Formats: sequence, C-alpha cells, structure tokens
Amino acid sequence: MRIDPSTLDLKEKVVFINRVAKVVKGGRNFRFSVLVVVGDENGHVGVGTGKSVEIPEAIRKGIEDAKKNLVNVAMVGTTVPHRIEGIFGTGKILIMPASEGTGVLAGGPARAVLELAGLKDVRAKSLGSNNARNMVNATINGLSRLRTAEDIATLRNKTVEEILG
Repeated sequence: MRIDPSTLDLKEKVVFINRVAKVVKGGRNFRFSVLVVVGDENGHVGVGTGKSVEIPEAIRKGIEDAKKNLVNVAMVGTTVPHRIEGIFGTGKILIMPASEGTGVLAGGPARAVLELAGLKDVRAKSLGSNNARNMVNATINGLSRLRTAEDIATLRNKTVEEILG
C-alpha cells in the first residue's frame, strides 16, 4: 500500500552530508551527497538521498526521494509492539520497547528515524556497521516489519485474546 505524502504534514531532518569527488582530466569535480529522513511523527517515516553541486539542491532532491519511500510504523501508544532487529547491508539495529517516560534512547542516525516516526519511548542498539546510510536503512527495515497483536489476529482469523493467551 502506497502512502500519499501530500496528505501528511511531513517534517524533515538532514542526517548526513558528504562531499564526494569525481576525478576528471581537468581536476576534481566536487558534489554533495545528502541523507534525509522525513516523517509526520504519527506512524509514517521515509528515507531518501540526494546529490548535487549545491547543498540546498541536494537536500531538496533527498526530501523528494524520501517522500517516495514512506513506510507505515506499527505503534502501541508511544512505543513499539515488540523487539525487532533491522538489517541493511552490514548495518544491524535492535529496536526494543520501553516503558513510558523513557524517551528515545538511540544513537545519531537511528534517533532521527525513530523521532520522525513518532515513537516517544523506545530503546535501540546498533549491532553492526555505524555507517549512517546503513543505520538509517536498517532502522527503516526494522520499523516496517513491526506487527501489532491486532494485525496478527486478523491474519490468523482469531481474536486478540486468543493470540495473547
């Protein structure tokens, strides 16, 4: 199911800016590569990259790309329904539910994704690469695979009480 970004009030956060060089006959050509996360802080979050000669243009391209890659995040109140491990490349992240009032306990790139997804009480631990792109994509991977008890109950044609025991 595709999410229409025009119906959402999206906020954006630049996670990482990298200056990249292409060596040509006349010298080096510099460009900027930008990693951007967008979210409505209400269960929708996306990540995108942009590249251009100027930083503002790269950010604009990154935001456009992120709006095309929005995912739904299953939430229970202000936290996640269960523990999950997100994997992307060598980047691994363990996302765990936390009690109310804990806040977002996560490092750099993962924090941006979790906050823009609307999660207020969640713990996350980076287990693999600390590369910003791998971390952000691993976090998105984990959040997109979350399921609530209601989702599982409808899949199995059972009630929530039967699922929870």
